[in-house]
Amino acid sequence: MSNKSRKDHYYKKAKKEGYRSRASYKLQQIQRRFEVIHEDDVVVDLGAAPGGWLQIIKDLNATAIGVDIQQIAPIEGITLIKGDITEPGTTEKIQNVARKVDVVISDAAPNLSGVWSVDHARSIELSTSALNIAKQILKPGGALIVKVFQGDLFDEFLKMVRENFSFVKAFNPEASRKQSAEIYIIGKKFLKVPVNLNAVYEVQIETIGEAGDGIAKINDFIIIVPDTKKGEVVTVKVTDIKPTFAFGKRIS
Repeated sequence: MSNKSRKDHYYKKAKKEGYRSRASYKLQQIQRRFEVIHEDDVVVDLGAAPGGWLQIIKDLNATAIGVDIQQIAPIEGITLIKGDITEPGTTEKIQNVARKVDVVISDAAPNLSGVWSVDHARSIELSTSALNIAKQILKPGGALIVKVFQGDLFDEFLKMVRENFSFVKAFNPEASRKQSAEIYIIGKKFLKVPVNLNAVYEVQIETIGEAGDGIAKINDFIIIVPDTKKGEVVTVKVTDIKPTFAFGKRIS
């Protein structure tokens, strides 16, 4: 299917099926592949205008909260918040209506300037804002879908997502335009923990586990450190993070 026919296909399909945007089919295809959203989940859609993704969330029998700096035409049963996702106050607005969020999604894109380096940097800024909001509102084990433009800064952004989710994949839905540089990052099993991957900490080994490894804690979060003894104060580098514990490598 050529790019033009693909564009026409999804545009006409959206009109026929009552979706506000051809982008609705991107979320459908991501959902079929990764099963990110489940029935009764609370899902926050950042940069939600015109509302095509909100319609898909509703189809999945999940609770949708849409956030955008633009006005979104009302959708029955869906909470809408007017806010700029790059502004800190927007997170508070979301928290005022949702205490437990299962999934954060974002199809936000910058206004294009036509200068690729500028557009890519602005895309990374939006995606990073979405990630930062997700880190504040997601429950442990929650999920993220975020669009980003590929380019020089992509790998660094992907690294940030991997530091916060156990499962991370990049995916290009069929409904995306063939020549588009957009790609979607899917993160599952959010790690809401007080340590960061590859970060260095000084810890005291409090006890020795059954496997003979040292056990330390940071804010009651367990760090497993091989080759240590009870009572030692050591410097460790976090090498792997799980929902309830992490592994650390002794470096001094």
